Amino acid sequence: MVVASDIQLSIGRPCFVTPAGKLSGYLAHPSGVEQCPAVLIIHENTGLNAHIEGLVRRFAQEGFVAFALDALSPQGGTPADEDQARALISNLDENENRTNYLASLDYLRGVPGSNGKVASVGFCWGGQVSGELAITDPNLDAAVIYYGKSPDPARVPDIAAPLLLHYGEQDDRINETVPEFQKALEQHDKRFSLHMYKGAGHAFNNDSRQDRYNANAAAESWKRTISFLTDELISGN
Repeated sequence: MVVASDIQLSIGRPCFVTPAGKLSGYLAHPSGVEQCPAVLIIHENTGLNAHIEGLVRRFAQEGFVAFALDALSPQGGTPADEDQARALISNLDENENRTNYLASLDYLRGVPGSNGKVASVGFCWGGQVSGELAITDPNLDAAVIYYGKSPDPARVPDIAAPLLLHYGEQDDRINETVPEFQKALEQHDKRFSLHMYKGAGHAFNNDSRQDRYNANAAAESWKRTISFLTDELISGN
């Protein structure tokens, strides 16, 4: 766990203005490092909470400028009640939400400390959004999907970014969307890596949910994610 008081990190809650209005979120980056690649962390359907903020700090500790947009910031921010947050997120307009996340990618490309390279990493609801960003932003450098509903296979030709895909073996609802997506990725010669974690279910990376957390799957997927992002955003410079 990386605490908010870690002196090796610079942490803030920036706001930025887009044509759709003011957006806000949680930002962390390594202290004293001038240029780092950036990662947009896309939260689950419970919003920007302590678990997601902890993930932002973990990515920053690995050498990335990390930012999690609060998708509910136009509605006043994520409420403390998770059921209320789920209801609000389920009522978001998909096009407006996607526009806000595309604006967040642009924000990260120009934020102080960023070298202009940016990837998206989404979890659950955010995993689906991460896939949508890979389709709609041709300049995205990489995308990671953690157990998110797969994009429309017909849109796969629009994907330019390399993908890293994590799924839990016991996550039947999400996994039923995977085969056609995988088939389309293969047919169109897209660069991707897919991993199915044995014994793991949905939200296996969420250590705040002991009913779902799978330590082995979380650790292995984290290693793969950091290696993938390092290869795509740092080693490939």
